[in-house]
Amino acid sequence: MPDPPESASRVDVLVVGGGPVGTIFQLQKSVPFHRRTSHRPAGLITAYQLALTLSPTSIRIIEKYPKSSQDAYGRAITLFPRSSEMLDQLGLADALAQECFACKTSGNYDKHGNEVSGRGWSFMENMKDSVWDFALILRQKYQEDIFRRVLAERGVELEAPVELVGIRVDKGVKTGGYRITAKLQHGQTGAIEEVKCRYLIGADGGRSYVRRAMSIPFDGSSSEDRWVRVDGVVETNVPKSRSYCAIESPTHGNVLWAPLDHGATRIGYAFTAERQKAYETFDEAAAVKEAIAACKPFNVSFTQIDWWTIYVVGQRVARNFFVQECVFLAGDACHTHSSGAAQGMNTGLHDAVNLSWKLSLVLRGLAKPDLLLTYESDRKPNVQKLINYDKDISRLMTMRLPVGWTGDPNIDPNDVLAEVMAEAATFSSGLGIYYEMDGVLSVPGSWQPPDRPDAVGPGKRVPDAALQKPGTFEATRMHKVTPNVAKFYIVVFAGDIESTRDTYHGLIKAAAASRFLSSAALPVSWITVSVKTNPSAIELLGITPPGKVFYDRSRTAHDRYGVDVREGAVFVFRPDGWIGTVSVLAESAIRELESYFGRFSVQSSRGPIAKSLL
Repeated sequence: MPDPPESASRVDVLVVGGGPVGTIFQLQKSVPFHRRTSHRPAGLITAYQLALTLSPTSIRIIEKYPKSSQDAYGRAITLFPRSSEMLDQLGLADALAQECFACKTSGNYDKHGNEVSGRGWSFMENMKDSVWDFALILRQKYQEDIFRRVLAERGVELEAPVELVGIRVDKGVKTGGYRITAKLQHGQTGAIEEVKCRYLIGADGGRSYVRRAMSIPFDGSSSEDRWVRVDGVVETNVPKSRSYCAIESPTHGNVLWAPLDHGATRIGYAFTAERQKAYETFDEAAAVKEAIAACKPFNVSFTQIDWWTIYVVGQRVARNFFVQECVFLAGDACHTHSSGAAQGMNTGLHDAVNLSWKLSLVLRGLAKPDLLLTYESDRKPNVQKLINYDKDISRLMTMRLPVGWTGDPNIDPNDVLAEVMAEAATFSSGLGIYYEMDGVLSVPGSWQPPDRPDAVGPGKRVPDAALQKPGTFEATRMHKVTPNVAKFYIVVFAGDIESTRDTYHGLIKAAAASRFLSSAALPVSWITVSVKTNPSAIELLGITPPGKVFYDRSRTAHDRYGVDVREGAVFVFRPDGWIGTVSVLAESAIRELESYFGRFSVQSSRGPIAKSLL
């Protein structure tokens, strides 16, 4: 690329990729298999989260395909509880819930149509510990409509069709400066525009231009397996037709039956090589015919067809999620897999939410640029876990045993699939996803959780819990009082203040005396949770607390977090709803808090944090 003109525009963040690609496929024997990889909403969520804390003029988001083609429904349909929780903390989940189908039940049917318990999607009925204890089903089209609308309300418009056609990184520009020159081509006019930006995020799908332009290897492979998805309104005698179901078909694999929004249903099946032999051309009519055959012995007829697709199944992971200190990959651009576990959109959301608050803090000068290294160290291990599960699940759904299977070679693959799905249950729901101890954001503290299966601690998810507001005693929740606005929360579980008064007072006085913790530049809010109540929170505590106070009259919050009400504890919540560290309730907790935030705060004189990630 030539040097940009002096008049080249500047923007802090350029997000590439802002929606699904609408495609209809035809498979012909004389024509090579054609596909376009569907984008997920990772780009839109990233831009929206940045817009919550940054000037809208500092963010641009572009999409290669025109808005008319984005009106297709898209493959992604399901948000699991942890994703809904994260969207709730961004203020988005309620709008999705208004249009969604909330699915709490499942069914699994063998080839004779008999229901078999404990198989298929049965784990969905045990997704507890969240108010979002269901699969939030809303097709990508409707989700993206909401995301685009709220993004525009923040002053950021999705620009489409605008294509990224060139990237250059000037390594002579210091980290955090305008090191990237991006060449954009406007689809309607053909005009070329050059933009200088500080950071660029590639959320442009499995065939990511950003990934290829930055020469980032995409490790893994694609299989010969092809899967079909058909959406429409059906008439059927499937017993649990408005549940998430699996039908164990001897000809079409483990068939997906998913209730959709607006009264529709999705049928998904494996299009095996044997079935392909019957078709010179595989078009919509053929896809519907095979969908009906896949659901045997049940009867199905379509009264309306909304959308259909056929795609190749494979698993790939980008070698790097963050390169040259300024370019990121998110969503399908850095990992692709089958839809067997329904994790594509969820994983992309996890990427977006993890990255955005970190980038916001760095751009606002509140955190060291090295904090951005934790995006890859947080996300890549969890993506690899998904890929490992998906390799087995995708084969089992086509009635083949996993590669390297050493068990009974004659076992029913549906039995093995049930075991794998059960093992992956908490990962699939997202409620069991955790981040490894890294010495930066997930750090052991002086408090030790009780020995129980649902114990929380550094790197674990922040559980939601019922709370009450002072004065009105109005009901609220932990996630409602800790919204994701790129801010940490120091949550002091004060327990029974009659038992913890001295230690609580010592903590609060020491915090006030700490120039580091009381600095206005530290992105932190304080919250105190007390099991005792009083018409006046200040009278109850005997001291003016920093931040807000909430009551835990039923003690359910203290119990869920494993906190003894006679002792209390001090939790640090990350902006994205994971626990950073936990200290005992004592004046000494202040030193631990200073140490924790000192790892990445610009106020600290500590050196780079990169060594902690090695």
